[in-house]
Amino acid sequence: MGRVSTLTTEKEVLLSLRDLEITFGKFVAVQDVNFDIYKGETFSLVGESGSGKTTIGRAVLGINPTSNGTITFEGQQINGGLKGKAKHELERKIQMIFQDPTASLNERATVDYIISEGLYNYGLFENEEDRINKVRTMLEEVGLLPEQLYRYPHEFSGGQRQRIGIARALIMKPDLVVADEPISALDVSIRAQVLNLLKKFQRESQLTYLFIAHDLSVVRFISDRIAVIRSGRIVELAETEELFRHPIHPYTQSLLSAVPVPDPQIARHIKPIVYDPTQHHYETDKPKFVELLPGHFVYCNAPEEAAYRKQLAAEGKTQA
Repeated sequence: MGRVSTLTTEKEVLLSLRDLEITFGKFVAVQDVNFDIYKGETFSLVGESGSGKTTIGRAVLGINPTSNGTITFEGQQINGGLKGKAKHELERKIQMIFQDPTASLNERATVDYIISEGLYNYGLFENEEDRINKVRTMLEEVGLLPEQLYRYPHEFSGGQRQRIGIARALIMKPDLVVADEPISALDVSIRAQVLNLLKKFQRESQLTYLFIAHDLSVVRFISDRIAVIRSGRIVELAETEELFRHPIHPYTQSLLSAVPVPDPQIARHIKPIVYDPTQHHYETDKPKFVELLPGHFVYCNAPEEAAYRKQLAAEGKTQA
């Protein structure tokens, strides 16, 4: 990943991935993935379907085994066989909000049981009254009513179901939440409500999010930093506004050119950039993750790095 950026050396690293590789049989789904997530931030992993972003999220949760590299959480390596009490405690500290609010909730369980399941598993309540109070409070915090506690998932809309999923994750008081496309299955009118809800909990509880998405316009609203992933490799990583203002990698430029613009007068003058992977020649000059601007990393080889730096110099940007 190169040297640590001077922009981030004072922040506390909560999750660190180094040289991560994930394989399924002979197929390499993810390789050479390196990034840190800092406590209290929203770090977004953005890419097209099949790029490997969900695979990485599931590896952090211990669902997908890794074939190489390390995943370190709160200073402890968590991939490669945590067992017993350590694994049990880790599962409480890292929670997940799933993409599909229809498939992720048990249709035969009441909302009360769905939200309480983690409390039961970890003994996170003093008595029955305390448990009910915790669940009612959490239900109200996600914008649902206490009288809905004993209803079943099929009685709720998609947005309401996702709020139940959020409540189920956050009642565990996790340190890290992996949010896997949490709004992609929702109506556009509901998406902003759910994103605002996630930001509210982050402000109040210093939550840290690994936010997985395919829509750059969505992650711009919620993210502190963004990593763009393609074919199992991260090609660019930067702070959110920096990435939107100065995309360097051609693939990132292509994704940004496809973001819809609400003003039709402006939109008609925007030409989409078509990414051509054959423009990279990595047969002899192998690529690596290079910090070109402070905190701004790009996957490139030596000739590409020289060209990028020349362009940055022409634009008067202070390079790392």
